[in-house]
Amino acid sequence: MIRAMWRIWIWSVALAASGETVLIRNAKVLTVTKGAFDGSVLIRNGKIVAAAPQLAPPEGARLVDAGGQYLMPGIVDCHSHIAADAINESSVSVSSMVTMEDVLDPEDIAIYRALAGGVTTANILHGSANAIGGQCTVIKLRWGKRAHELLFAGAKPGIKFALGENPKRRGSSPTAPRYPATRMGVEDIIRQAFTEARAYQAEWRAYLAGRHALPRPRRDLRLEPLVEVLEGKRLVHAHCYRSDEILMLLRLAEEFGFRIKTLQHVLEGYKVAKEIAAHGAGASTFSDWWSYKMEAYDAIPYNAALMHRKGVLVSLNSDSAELMRRLNTEAAKVIKYGGLSETEALAMITINPARQLELDDRIGSIEPGKDADLVLFDKHPLSSFAKVQKVFIDGVEYFDRDRDLSERRERAKPRPQPAPESKPVAPELETAPAKPVPPPSENAKPQRGKP
Repeated sequence: MIRAMWRIWIWSVALAASGETVLIRNAKVLTVTKGAFDGSVLIRNGKIVAAAPQLAPPEGARLVDAGGQYLMPGIVDCHSHIAADAINESSVSVSSMVTMEDVLDPEDIAIYRALAGGVTTANILHGSANAIGGQCTVIKLRWGKRAHELLFAGAKPGIKFALGENPKRRGSSPTAPRYPATRMGVEDIIRQAFTEARAYQAEWRAYLAGRHALPRPRRDLRLEPLVEVLEGKRLVHAHCYRSDEILMLLRLAEEFGFRIKTLQHVLEGYKVAKEIAAHGAGASTFSDWWSYKMEAYDAIPYNAALMHRKGVLVSLNSDSAELMRRLNTEAAKVIKYGGLSETEALAMITINPARQLELDDRIGSIEPGKDADLVLFDKHPLSSFAKVQKVFIDGVEYFDRDRDLSERRERAKPRPQPAPESKPVAPELETAPAKPVPPPSENAKPQRGKP
């Protein structure tokens, strides 16, 4: 209840802060979903009001001349760990009771760097040390705001699952081994947790229905998020690599009657793309990462394009504060590796991840009624020479390259040093004559090392 009230308050603050009317004109507008055109985009109260070749500036509107540069939707990263003070609660195999929302760090400089790369929304995930990890949170990169003001109001909650090497590694620890230690143990952990969650759900349903005058069940914060998964109220984002484990998780989810929202990394997804599409899972993958561990040796750069052509909803993510700064050029790689179109490539970092987060009614494309999360590039965003010039979130300008460079030069200037303070001298010392130094005595002993 408290968190819900916080989110409502955040939403109202965001609307109040973005009340300015802005007209971005003379831009090459890449809507992603409605084609491209040369024209203008009108923003009012943080929302896109209109996008068309010709728009008259409203009275009192702030005018931004794009100078023929490229305007696209804000980039959406479906897998990030920035702005987090902690990632893994690895002491247990099921850590669904912890949440990334509680450990957001608004001062993480990676927020600003990602913003300068055109990212406006990020899905902040728990780590992959657990078969069932902690709860995820979606943020907007409102640099300079407090932690709770980063939260994406209205975003559906998520939870992190993990398969393979990472969750089973702790089971082989020589100091503090933890079940599971094998891939089949990972599956058992997930199945056992949902068996308990289903029983917990039935217990509460019976109590709320008033049957048999049952006592109120004891709350279990570990099982409550899993019940939300069973009821379709929480999205599952599952770290995975190998095709056999992907199939295992899809079958397990179907056994319990829920769907995996996104398979994260999913480097062998091309092997089982038909099955992923039939389940309805999305795939959030890398463009061309390969061989950084054993599970990644069968990765190919054509993975994203192959899954896309088989009907899977595909996005490209960073999983890296560094890579997050250039997701636009990561998207360009699916043109080289797979022959996708420019629009299909841009969709993988905008509307597709927005759909995977069930936020496509708010972000991911330039359409009237959506949040005014926009990025202005000096060249086509898929060019390796393109640089971000401006970034708007909810109609508020959070990054301006010219201002950034100007402030850098200002900060680099040598600062005037204050004059050293002279210590006050006591009046009696100012007038007292200096005492004469007596000559050395004839009987004085010479100092060591001197004659």
